Formats: sequence, C-alpha cells, structure tokens
Amino acid sequence: MITLTDEQIQEKYSISHAIRDVKDILQDYREDAIVQAVRTVLPVDDESSMLYMPCISTASKTSIIKTVSIFPVNKDLPTTQGNILVTGLDDGQHKATMEASYLTRLRTGAMTAIATDKLARLDASVLGVIGTGNMAFEQVLGVAEVRPVERIVLFNRTASKAHDFRIRLEAFGVRADIEVVEDVSEVVRAADIINCATQSSVPVFDGRDLRAGTHVNGVGSFKPSMREMDNETIARADQIYVDDLEAIQEEAGELMHAVESGIIAWEDVRGSLVDFFDGDHLRGDDAEITLYKCVGAGYFDLAVAGGVMRMFSE
Repeated sequence: MITLTDEQIQEKYSISHAIRDVKDILQDYREDAIVQAVRTVLPVDDESSMLYMPCISTASKTSIIKTVSIFPVNKDLPTTQGNILVTGLDDGQHKATMEASYLTRLRTGAMTAIATDKLARLDASVLGVIGTGNMAFEQVLGVAEVRPVERIVLFNRTASKAHDFRIRLEAFGVRADIEVVEDVSEVVRAADIINCATQSSVPVFDGRDLRAGTHVNGVGSFKPSMREMDNETIARADQIYVDDLEAIQEEAGELMHAVESGIIAWEDVRGSLVDFFDGDHLRGDDAEITLYKCVGAGYFDLAVAGGVMRMFSE
C-alpha cells in the first residue's frame, strides 16, 4: 500500500486534471456505476465536526472512504484535514492512503469550474471572493480555468487573511488585478461571478446587492445550521443548480431554510452536475442571476482519488 502526502499530490495533480476526472465520474454516475452512502457528519462540539464519506465505482472497481476533520478553532494546523483510503474491488486489497485536504479543495474547485462554465456569462471577467480560507483558493483556480478573469475582489472578516490570500494568488501565478476590500457589498456589486466559501451560520452578504447577470457559487456551508447565503439571493436566482440533490436536501442550510419558508420548492432546483456537465450553456440571457450550491458527495472524492492513483501508477 502506498502513502501519499498533500505535497506529493500537488506536485503532479492540478485543477485541470481534477476537472477531467470529475467529468468522468459523472459519466459513471449516469451509467448507474456509483454506489454510495449519504455522508455522515458527527458533531464534536458546537464548532468542530467529523465527516465520513464512503463510495464505490463498479466501473473502475474502486472503493474509497474519506474521513475529514473540521476544526475552526485550529491556529497552527489547517481548519480542514482529511484522509482517503483507496481499496481495489478485484480482491479487496487496500491500495493507498492519501492525505485529502488538498484533494477535497481541488475536487470542489473542479465542480465549481464545471458549474461556472455552464451558468456564468461568457464574458464574465470580475470574480468576487467572500471568505479567503483554504477552500477558497482552488475555487479561484477553478473559475480561472473556464472564464477570462481579469479582476479579483477579495473580502474576509479578518482583513489580514484576505491580504495573505492575495499574496498567495500572486505567488501562484494568477494573472489578474487583485484587490482587498473592507465592505462585502463592494464585492457583490462589482462581481460577475461570486465565490462564497464560508462556514457561517448567518448570511454573509445581502442578496439585494446582486447585479443582474451575476453567477453565485456557494461552496462553504455544509450543515443544516449553516446559511452563508440569504433568502433574497435564493429568491432572486432565475436558475438554481446543485452538485448532488440528495446531499443538498440533507445538508444545504440555505436551501433547506428557503424551502421551509416557502421561498422556493425543491422542484425549483433545475438539476445537478450530473444532469448538465456535458450539455449546452444553460444561461437564458445575460440578465439572469444563477446560483450553484455545493455540499459535496463521496463520488467526487472517488473521482480525484482515482485520478491520483492512475497518475502515480504510470
């Protein structure tokens, strides 16, 4: 059995690889080759959680189980840490264990790229980022893969973290004008695309500030108690798509609250990634507000874990 660290994976496996592999796993899903259990979220205390995600692909004959710890109280360690165990289904042999913090961020960025490609305006060039924690970085990389990003506007409640994030983007080679603002409304009013990646229990921006034609990616909240987007944002969305509807109905606090409040019905969700990843551009016109909500599912982790296994076996 091989063991791979985040650093070893990062040297070889990038956002473009993840986008390719997520698209492949969506085809497996379409062909009923995915067997998974709903993600189990166990609370440690009021802030910290443990997540467990098992999944099997009968097409690739591969099984994974991912364990993730989310500890917002961490100061010297990452908030999110993970590990994936990969098992071959020919003989049940455990083939690899790999750190999953980077892969979790990367597969989420790949999913955002696929959704943004189908929903954002083709000329969208201003990216707004709300929340500059670890998850946000690969979200930027994902959007930059599918749209001509010329300007990035950053907001974080702790401004110093937003400045650090800007430096990190520039060091990585992201080519855009990057600025940090102190008022979240400046992000919302400027952006063509908004990436919202927080674990907030209350909305972090005012949906009334959204401009016509904006596309919103909500990827931070993953529990019923979390609500980083408000009802106004959901009500104004002309089209709503999700990563996995079953998971969303159990975990997406914003949409669950909006349904309970009568703002929308589950039938108003147009579809999930598997429904449209290889179809045409979905935006009706340049004035529509579109929304993509993501909470994650095991087969997306299987996608990138499988991609890494193939790459390290070459």
